[in-house]
Amino acid sequence: MSAFFKTFGRLGAIVTLVLLLITLVKQLIALVSFLVVAIKVAIVVAFVGLLGLILLTMLRSRARRRKVMEEL
Repeated sequence: MSAFFKTFGRLGAIVTLVLLLITLVKQLIALVSFLVVAIKVAIVVAFVGLLGLILLTMLRSRARRRKVMEEL
């Protein structure tokens, strides 16, 4: 009976370690995918912000040119 418990004890420990490893890998995959999505969102936000600044600069320079033309 002792050998029976010893065998299943070792087998249970191995199964537990495999299940913990699978859970850890799933967590790491979820973390990496979250970080990739966060980086992509940051890149899109930066791009939209840059386009907004370019548009704002174009409108300001256009307004300045109009103002200069009106003064002449």
